[in-house]
Amino acid sequence: MTAQPEHPAGPRVTAVPHTINAIGDALTGAERARFYTEVLAAEEGEVPGVMRRWWKTAMLHRAPAAVQSRANAAAGRALVAVDDLLVDEPR
Repeated sequence: MTAQPEHPAGPRVTAVPHTINAIGDALTGAERARFYTEVLAAEEGEVPGVMRRWWKTAMLHRAPAAVQSRANAAAGRALVAVDDLLVDEPR
């Protein structure tokens, strides 16, 4: 017997390449400006951390329904209470 997800998984999201240009291209205009400012000002050892942090943001933009989800949050629609997210621990 196998367990099936409650909601079938959609197609996989293509990963943003781990390059400065690819990360910058995947960000919105304001984010892109902040990313380039941070990465250009970073010391050599700090660049990978800056890239990793912004890569995660770039990947979130590729998530299915990300635009709709952000629009809902901005408009206060389809919100979930924090208490509804908490899972009771087994006793």
